Amino acid sequence: MPRVELTAHLRRFFPDLDVVDVTGGTVAQVIGELDLVHPGLAAYIVDDRGALRQHVNVFVGKKMVSDRGALSDPVQDGETVYVFQALSGG
Repeated sequence: MPRVELTAHLRRFFPDLDVVDVTGGTVAQVIGELDLVHPGLAAYIVDDRGALRQHVNVFVGKKMVSDRGALSDPVQDGETVYVFQALSGG
């Protein structure tokens, strides 16, 4: 079962948010399962087409996902998926 770790800024909207173990063989499936545990959370991660939002980065282990559109990157049992808010600006 993959484990998901999210940035602390999302606790403002989801106070009980913590490390979550979910099922799923792809990043898209993991985010879908995460949304079942915390309804509405996926909207902060993906847009209405299911693609990663511009200022969100997702890593599977130490590797950034390469498919930001369909989120088809594979996730193995025991891997950690990290969801970060990307920093931008100047």
